[in-house]
Amino acid sequence: MKAIIDFGQSQYSVNFSEPLDISIPLRATTDNVTAWHVKPPRIEPVVMGDWVGDVNKGAAVNFRDVYVNPHGHGTHTECVGHISKEPYTLNGNMKKFMFFAEVVTVDPEYNGDDRVIKTHQLTSAVKHNGVDALIIRTLPNKIEKTSRHYTGTNPPYLDHVAAAWIVGRGIKHLLIDLPSVDKEHDDGKLLSHHIFWEYPGTTRLDCSISELIYVDDSIKDGLYLLNIQITALENDASPSKPVLYALTLI
Repeated sequence: MKAIIDFGQSQYSVNFSEPLDISIPLRATTDNVTAWHVKPPRIEPVVMGDWVGDVNKGAAVNFRDVYVNPHGHGTHTECVGHISKEPYTLNGNMKKFMFFAEVVTVDPEYNGDDRVIKTHQLTSAVKHNGVDALIIRTLPNKIEKTSRHYTGTNPPYLDHVAAAWIVGRGIKHLLIDLPSVDKEHDDGKLLSHHIFWEYPGTTRLDCSISELIYVDDSIKDGLYLLNIQITALENDASPSKPVLYALTLI
């Protein structure tokens, strides 16, 4: 299925039959990506007495419990409820799911023992005005990102000044291939989270951060249509499936 859409002063064609999935699948194995000290996800058949919810063990259906931590087990999308005293939920505040987005690639700079995404790197990489979403791919971009255990590794993060620059451009949805936009251990400051959502203050309830995505090298930097798929879960965050669609200028 193809469509013609307008962006700015231009028209683009989009082919919805050619999605580009930038999520990391959830797997009940030790190869699943993890962060924040969580153990791997568990997907287990329900057991009730002698009955086991597994077709291979005699049941008529597969009937499984799933144990997942949205923040620590893979691609997820979160709202301001992640840091707020108020019980904001992603499902309650995210009402739009299709956005114009730009993919950029940056190589975080060393700052002592840290690697940090700086404002000047984004100002050089970002080319399009008026997009709703910014997708940041970091270097090196190895496939090991899809199975890495991040706990205790001090992953790269977004400088809080860069977060303010993103807000200043009107970006409402930030997606990144790291476990957090903030430093792993920062004494609970979470500066980039607070700045992005402008909390407390003029809180941006309809804005989201997606973390632990994976943008394959075959996906080039540039303008895309983005669909963020979430579960109807009343929680601050949800496992999610961001999907890109290439745009072709007409």
